[in-house]
Amino acid sequence: MSRRCVVLVGMMGAGKTEVGEQLAADLGYDFVDVDQLIVEKAGKSIPKIFKESGQDGFRVLETETIRELDGSLSRVIAPGGGALETPENAQILRTLGHVIYLKASARELYQRIKNDRNRPLLEVENPKGEVATLLTGREPGYRDAADFVIDTEELSVDEVVSKLIDELAKRTIETQY
Repeated sequence: MSRRCVVLVGMMGAGKTEVGEQLAADLGYDFVDVDQLIVEKAGKSIPKIFKESGQDGFRVLETETIRELDGSLSRVIAPGGGALETPENAQILRTLGHVIYLKASARELYQRIKNDRNRPLLEVENPKGEVATLLTGREPGYRDAADFVIDTEELSVDEVVSKLIDELAKRTIETQY
């Protein structure tokens, strides 16, 4: 299977959707939000899936959805922040395309998502602490899966997209020789 896709991984709030939509538009690719595919497949919101089936039920749907992705199409794919916690998902996503880790600090991630009520993992007493705990647990998986890392902390969406396009162009040129 060719690696025609670009896969953006990282925590909730890292910019996967916003950057992914812009990158896809700039490259002339389709944008695929894995969480949106899960919602369409299940016919219910992610918070409702978590409430009815728990995180384990959600992860099963997530893996089924990732298995169905077609890597022969030119796409920018944004899986959910916890997708790489399932080793099979990381393996599949790496076969689809270049995997890029969009990185930001726990403090910055929390600032970006603190008012978003569509984050069931943050429905806890200390959501700021939960972001830090999740990041600590997930970051090694993001780094292991990634072909390269872009720190989004101080960059606009346009700046992140520009860096992505430059890095992808370098990697495409390198693989041609």
